[in-house]
Amino acid sequence: MDKKAARLKRALRQRCKIKQLGVSRLTVHRTSQHIYAQVISEDGTATIASASTLDADVKSSAKSTGNSESATLVGELVAKRALEAGVTNVAFDRSGFKYHGRVKALAEAAREAGLKF
Repeated sequence: MDKKAARLKRALRQRCKIKQLGVSRLTVHRTSQHIYAQVISEDGTATIASASTLDADVKSSAKSTGNSESATLVGELVAKRALEAGVTNVAFDRSGFKYHGRVKALAEAAREAGLKF
């Protein structure tokens, strides 16, 4: 099993557990240059809020889009948009990525901005 297949297997296992909780999920996808975050509804059919390093306000305020500083900005932005949509409780779906670095920075920023998970 290669590295990507192992990550996807971890992600699937994690999503099955989140589905049992019956809450919205904060999903993170990370590439070498960007980071993306979405709040997805309980049933998984609709995206409630989203943010990424491709957004104009994040791109203009960060020096680089592939570092922890920009991940913090994305976390704050997605939490603000989710709270505006009325979502306060979410489950954190890290998509099989390890909880450190940019993924951890995004999660901590979202918590500080008001999301509960």
